[in-house]
Amino acid sequence: MKKILQYLFEHKTLTREQAKETLVQISKGTYSEYEVTAFITVYLMRSITIEELQGFRDALLELCVRIDMNGYDVIDIVGTGGDGKNTFNISTLSCFVVAGTGQKVAKHGNYGASTISGASNVMEQLGYKFKNDAAALQKEVEQSNICFLHAPQFHPALKAVGAIRRNLGVRTFFNMLGPLVNPCFPPFQLIGVYSLEMARVYNYLLQQGNQAFTIIHGLDGYDEISLTGDTKVIRNAGEKIYSAEQLGKRSVLPSDLYGGNTVEEAAKLFLHILKGEGSWAQHAVVVANAAMALFCTGRHGDYTACYDAALESLESGKAYQALEKLISLQA
Repeated sequence: MKKILQYLFEHKTLTREQAKETLVQISKGTYSEYEVTAFITVYLMRSITIEELQGFRDALLELCVRIDMNGYDVIDIVGTGGDGKNTFNISTLSCFVVAGTGQKVAKHGNYGASTISGASNVMEQLGYKFKNDAAALQKEVEQSNICFLHAPQFHPALKAVGAIRRNLGVRTFFNMLGPLVNPCFPPFQLIGVYSLEMARVYNYLLQQGNQAFTIIHGLDGYDEISLTGDTKVIRNAGEKIYSAEQLGKRSVLPSDLYGGNTVEEAAKLFLHILKGEGSWAQHAVVVANAAMALFCTGRHGDYTACYDAALESLESGKAYQALEKLISLQA
């Protein structure tokens, strides 16, 4: 690692193969905590290259525990995190709204490293038990339309650096990797990113695959459709900027998206919204993200039809029923 660090300190970049091998060794516990921290810190000082990101992704996918979804065309709705906005768990809520419409979901997530409550924090708080057993996960998708994939259960590298990321408490390149390494390789993905630069990198990488993808970036810095301003939307076929009014009928205030100060608060707020008891603004943001996810699949009509389907899922209670069913399946 000392040679690698010296190389990086000289403002040089890693090749795809070098990046892959470094992360493989990190996964195996070859390096000390201090060496890994120094390595991660390099990428807090400069942007990651596409080759480096590809190499890190190659390592995670090579080592990961792969999950077969038994032929179901699932979608993942995930944000990179790291936007520093302390919003409630919009992506995870959107997953249950989508599941409530009948669309199968395989949500990939982790504990919050640079936020108070990540997807894994709130799911654990609600009673979900993390697992990497394919049969159990398939059963959840079949019966509740959704399963949750806690990233460290599938990726040794993410488990190895979990404590380091939490101690650093800031956005790292692992935020960028999470949405790219869902272990069931979903054919549909809605990915929220925290910057336009990252949107361009993701677009380049995802165009090389064969899944249908939609990348979203709130132009005022959110890694999701926030309805606090315009949203950049990049799909396989091109890109467009949408106003809050186009996506959610009207705009909302940043304060409407507050996510709480503790995991317990976040989980309480999560249930409040999923039961249809949240504010108009909270519901609108969740429905807009769920609608864009449904639109990504190409199976639910135009965006307006997708918005109506998502709204019906939330207001009818089907979204909350998907959560109730999922939790009831925990052994």
